[in-house]
Amino acid sequence: MREIDYIIIHCAATPEGRDVSTETIKGWHVDGRGWSDIGYHYVVELDGTIGQGRDLDRSGAHTKGQNARSIGVCYVGGLEAEKTDGKYKPKDTLFGEQLDSMESLLKGLMDKYPNAKLAGHNEFAAKACPSFKVSEKFAHLIEE
Repeated sequence: MREIDYIIIHCAATPEGRDVSTETIKGWHVDGRGWSDIGYHYVVELDGTIGQGRDLDRSGAHTKGQNARSIGVCYVGGLEAEKTDGKYKPKDTLFGEQLDSMESLLKGLMDKYPNAKLAGHNEFAAKACPSFKVSEKFAHLIEE
């Protein structure tokens, strides 16, 4: 089993309400980027379904410099539904069933990897992803 230092949360950078499947994201990574597999270990889809990505025994391809010792979890969403000035802007779209599933998944991963810290992609790169501050949104999980 790999040693895990971080559980890193990402967004798919898709507009709010746009239904995108784990398989679609895998296609973006495999067909679009030429990777061997989807970069994330899990994808939390719009309806709360948790899609399986890479096997946990394999390093992900989600956060430069952190993949060997982390687990990548992505949620579908992360952008406003409509463009402003020709661009989609970051927005926390993680709520409802999707948020419930994310919390359940994170709790399970934190139980399995008790020394791992929760972090957002934005803590390792100059990006908005996951469109919120993980330490605030999941403070109740971090403090347990």
